[in-house]
Amino acid sequence: MNKELTLLLIKPDAIERNLIGEILFQVERKRFQILDLKMVHLKAEDAKRFYQVHKDKSFFNDLIKFVSTGSVVAVLLKKENAVQDLRKLVGSTDPKKSNEGTIRYTFGLDITRNSVHASDSEESAKFEIDFFFNKDFLTA
Repeated sequence: MNKELTLLLIKPDAIERNLIGEILFQVERKRFQILDLKMVHLKAEDAKRFYQVHKDKSFFNDLIKFVSTGSVVAVLLKKENAVQDLRKLVGSTDPKKSNEGTIRYTFGLDITRNSVHASDSEESAKFEIDFFFNKDFLTA
């Protein structure tokens, strides 16, 4: 089986609570290989491009405002079934509905401040990886 690439984004709420190491520990414990990572502060216009698939949803503006309030850590991961396995590890968007032991169950505060984002498909993963790891994609 071929290994896939996927993206994990550690959100501002987790960074403010000094959870980067604990989240990365959970990821590594599940045998994901960390290929690259970077910390960036997204401008609102970059956050809008990153979350463009949600532009017509009611939570879009709140999400953009939140994710651009502080730094995020983008993590490029590799593993067999990476996209599906990472989605299982992070849990449901709403931490209250996440399974025990998932990252969002453990660290998430609410549906917006849920500590992490994970690519939901191979297509999304490609876009999201390019977004953070192609030096020309983020605005200067």
